[in-house]
Amino acid sequence: MELETMRPNPVWDADSYEDAVDVFEALADDIVVKVWGGDWCKDCRSQLPDFGAALDAAGVENVEHYPVEKAEDGSKTGPKVDTYGIELIPTVVVEDVDSGDELARFVEDGDVPIAVYLAERLESRIA
Repeated sequence: MELETMRPNPVWDADSYEDAVDVFEALADDIVVKVWGGDWCKDCRSQLPDFGAALDAAGVENVEHYPVEKAEDGSKTGPKVDTYGIELIPTVVVEDVDSGDELARFVEDGDVPIAVYLAERLESRIA
């Protein structure tokens, strides 16, 4: 199941985030992007459409969606939530496609957009 909130924001401006798009474009074949979120979550609804647009602009196709629900006690439930220690959403994990090693992680909130935050942590991997 895909997250509706990952549908690219149609008014997102790739030119305004050229550096982040360039990093993701350079790494597009070498990474897998794993996204935990919920279409019910206000943080996901506000952040993920722009991130989806950034991935789309960069041609990143290896994206896995993990829909998350909130249990009665407030904890998160869903695919691989325990395996990856997901407590807050959105959470985005970028892994090396070959080794499965985690390269970068964004959790819930940041001072910059998700794509910028992750690109800053991934740019050293560009050969």
